[in-house]
Amino acid sequence: MRIGVIGTGRIGTFHANTLSRHREVGSLIVTDVDPVRAQEVAHRLGETAAPGVDEIFKWGVDAVVITTATSAHAELIGRAARSGLPVFCEKPIALDLPGTLQAIAEVETAGTVLHMGFQRRFDTGYTGARDAIRSGRLGRLHTVRAITSDQAPPPAAYLTLSGGLYRDTLIHDFDALRWVTGHEVVDVYAAGSDAGPAMFRDAGDVDTAAAVLTLDDGTLATATATRLNGAGYDVRMELAGELDQITVGLDDRTPIASTEPTGPPAATKPWTGFLERFGPAYEAELSAFIEVVRGERANPCDGREALQALRIAEACDVSRRERRSVRLAEIAGGRDTGA
Repeated sequence: MRIGVIGTGRIGTFHANTLSRHREVGSLIVTDVDPVRAQEVAHRLGETAAPGVDEIFKWGVDAVVITTATSAHAELIGRAARSGLPVFCEKPIALDLPGTLQAIAEVETAGTVLHMGFQRRFDTGYTGARDAIRSGRLGRLHTVRAITSDQAPPPAAYLTLSGGLYRDTLIHDFDALRWVTGHEVVDVYAAGSDAGPAMFRDAGDVDTAAAVLTLDDGTLATATATRLNGAGYDVRMELAGELDQITVGLDDRTPIASTEPTGPPAATKPWTGFLERFGPAYEAELSAFIEVVRGERANPCDGREALQALRIAEACDVSRRERRSVRLAEIAGGRDTGA
């Protein structure tokens, strides 16, 4: 199998490394807006660098992995669909709903594959929580608490391209919330703070956010995120039911300290970033994509799944700006909107 990797930034390079080692992948063609960076990655892996995206499609590949800036995702997904190629794409499909819906329509019209990169679906902690819910271990689920905290903020230039904290960061929590519980969000109330570094205010973004979400079975969930968690990279989900309570992401590297005299000690080597924390999950999702391309399994996370997570992020953004509760039925793109 020959795979084209479009984008060789941090996550693109990680994916290229994973794919280059995969037993079912014969070769890669990599490209990037920075051709020198693409050449360096290709040389290190013993793969081929292409001068641009056009060559990826002209030279012939069996599938495409898209890890570019989000602004390019939708157009590249459409181009791959029109070429009859299966696609793995990092989230989100686009920063807005119209672009997302257009890309999904192109894939569905072409009858091709779009596998979205929500790696938490392949993390052992999250899969364990999903299994616990479905086994009945927790009884009736009543509360979910989701947390995503970056140790340090991204560069200021990235913020203007990211789509904001809800679409760039909390979208993972929104997808995990749906996937783990098996239920849909029906309404949200969100707030955000830009009291940190000025670059967030300059970008029209917030550095810290929180949302209260109601699920269609009455379960209440909270989701919080911040770009400024100096203790380390902290991603957790707590699920409480009438019979039991469980936690995802609590281990000897969780960057949290107890004030209790007999509490666990602070982590000596806390997680520092998403590639370190979710490395095995990123590898597992690419293996799943290859299995999908080979016809060995169903698509575990298609464009419609990504659309629902984006709709929740959109609802949170509206709620923050307008300081009100927002029903998901108000957001275009879902069955509940008729769109």
